[in-house]
Amino acid sequence: MKKVEDLRKCPKCGGTNIISDPENGERVCSECGLVIEESPMDTGPEWRAFTIDEKNSRSRTGLGMSLTLYDKGLSTVFNGDRDASGRRLNSEARLKMDRLRRYDNRSKFDETWRRNLSVAMAELDRMSVLLHVPSNVKEQAAHIYRKALKADLIRGRSIDAFVAASLYAACRAAEVPRPIKKVSEASTRDHSEVARTYRLIIRELKLRMPVDGPVKFVASIAAKLKLRRDTEQMAINILQLAKIRQALTGKDPRGLAAAALYKACLENDDRRIQKEVALAAGTTEVTLRNRLRGLETSITPSSVETPFIETSVSQPITV
Repeated sequence: MKKVEDLRKCPKCGGTNIISDPENGERVCSECGLVIEESPMDTGPEWRAFTIDEKNSRSRTGLGMSLTLYDKGLSTVFNGDRDASGRRLNSEARLKMDRLRRYDNRSKFDETWRRNLSVAMAELDRMSVLLHVPSNVKEQAAHIYRKALKADLIRGRSIDAFVAASLYAACRAAEVPRPIKKVSEASTRDHSEVARTYRLIIRELKLRMPVDGPVKFVASIAAKLKLRRDTEQMAINILQLAKIRQALTGKDPRGLAAAALYKACLENDDRRIQKEVALAAGTTEVTLRNRLRGLETSITPSSVETPFIETSVSQPITV
């Protein structure tokens, strides 16, 4: 098979100015006149469509290959009682087609892994709609589930739990903010089982997930609390300064984001009580107070009022 670079370059003189002549079906080098290719294959449709209705009516193919379908969208279909010319089939041909359709349907679910995937992909569709997950994350979740099925991790365990754990792992890998509690609420299994299955997938498939920073959760928590934009920006400045002073290592990112927002509310006269902030962040008031105490010891009050400006490593940091 030719490389893409070879198709763009003349094999005789090495020229890159290639002229395509669709009427004669040739590709000619403009420098030496060499006919590089004759009668190229057209992979496009043989029909034209000017509207969406015409395209849908003339198209004879279905969806592309997708991991979210149990058969990847490459299944065969025995449908209709007419031939390619539109004529009705006779009784003998219709009986034969019905028999072939019945055998085909039975063969699709004859194996255990096919039945497993058909149930799992239906559950994945349902959860993706509830959680409003993008299509690329859904594809990644289907890929993770198929790897777990191939590694024989699902034998004797819940299919729904593995679907929820795979979806959460795909959200973590794509950095889509979907907490595991929300994923567990959308699943038919409880939170402890989904979390346990997620840890099993990470350990057995050797997946490496990016670590979420507390700045990522500031916007969602501030939206729930209906805080002002300057308060939200001040919380981000607090977290950035605490990160430089290495005060965020090993702490829960949601608790840190809640503590920074609460401190910004106090400094910016946009007050909220601790219970409201902790509830919006999905943490406890004790955790909020502990993280707040750690932030206050790592930064000074004067450093909060001035917006944080990130500088290079070689220059001193002035606040």
